[in-house]
Amino acid sequence: MTDRFSDLRLVASALGVDAVALVPGPNFTRAVGQAFGSHERPFVLIIGAQGPDAALVPNLELGSWAQVGFEGRVFDWRDQDGYQPAFDALGDHLKLTSLAVEGQVMRVFTHHALLAAMPDLKIIDGEKAISGLRAIKTDADIRALQAAIDISEAALRQTLDQVRVGQSETQIEQMLVQALFAHGADALSFPPIVAAGDNSAMPHAHARADYAVKEGDALLLDFGARKHGFAADITRTVFIGHATDEGRAVYDTVLRANLAGHAIARPGVTAHDIDDAVTRVLEASPFAARIRTKTGHGLGREVHEAPYIMRGNPEVMQTGMVWTNEPGLYDIGNFGVRIEDDVLITDAGCRSLTSFPKDLMIVGAA
Repeated sequence: MTDRFSDLRLVASALGVDAVALVPGPNFTRAVGQAFGSHERPFVLIIGAQGPDAALVPNLELGSWAQVGFEGRVFDWRDQDGYQPAFDALGDHLKLTSLAVEGQVMRVFTHHALLAAMPDLKIIDGEKAISGLRAIKTDADIRALQAAIDISEAALRQTLDQVRVGQSETQIEQMLVQALFAHGADALSFPPIVAAGDNSAMPHAHARADYAVKEGDALLLDFGARKHGFAADITRTVFIGHATDEGRAVYDTVLRANLAGHAIARPGVTAHDIDDAVTRVLEASPFAARIRTKTGHGLGREVHEAPYIMRGNPEVMQTGMVWTNEPGLYDIGNFGVRIEDDVLITDAGCRSLTSFPKDLMIVGAA
């Protein structure tokens, strides 16, 4: 019989701890095959290196939890009674001496409740090892990512066809969001970035209701659909009506940097190697002072996950990793350009899951 938690047991053994603990989030969802929300009620799954396994579950979630098919011991609790007695019973059952937790996800009150139940428990941060299990995507993962990307690209085409001079950034953002859901998104990967003119020079800009796009503006759209638990993350920069000579030169530089990332990416190169190849194109241009970000990041159940594509990161790229190739140049007070693809590392090199055209595009002429 297949052990559904065998990889987590291997992580616990490699970290030298009795067990690993997961709380609702991407690792939890991957482990049990169903998403649960993170709220004021602690919810913990503990997988032992050698067993036993246990879960601390809010009573109102027991019906949903039963659908997971978990075979370990379940400790439930009600709001009226508080959660600490359930933690105490969990501790008596497991008798742990060491535990690896998700340092970027587990909340302080859950951490404290574990220690109150097991005062001698040694807790370590196992975030990198636990989340690392998601780095290599399965065929099913890639199909889900591709579905999210296809929805995103269809929504982008529809939105760009509707952009006109005089619309506000928020109007364009609303059109994009409506298109994403119309084409089948389960949710948004993140609040979209829709930024024109000088706002496009802010890498994490917010759409403005009081700015009407005008001819010559750069219009940057960074967004994604979520489908089957996986998130797309795409950026395209277009120009309204026409592009200035400066706009064309900056766009060409960013595009060449993006293509350099595709050209070098393959199993065995490091995240450093990719970022260095991309960034060197930007640095060799007249616009080097406009570099403000690294090349990209891993993509999957989370929008930002390992590997992080940046100089100094020695992580080796492996077949099945998915990352974003998103070089950009940003001149504060003027305009910015970013081009972002979602890229799969393959045995033969890499394949862009993103297919939306990257040639400079003019839209929305009056």
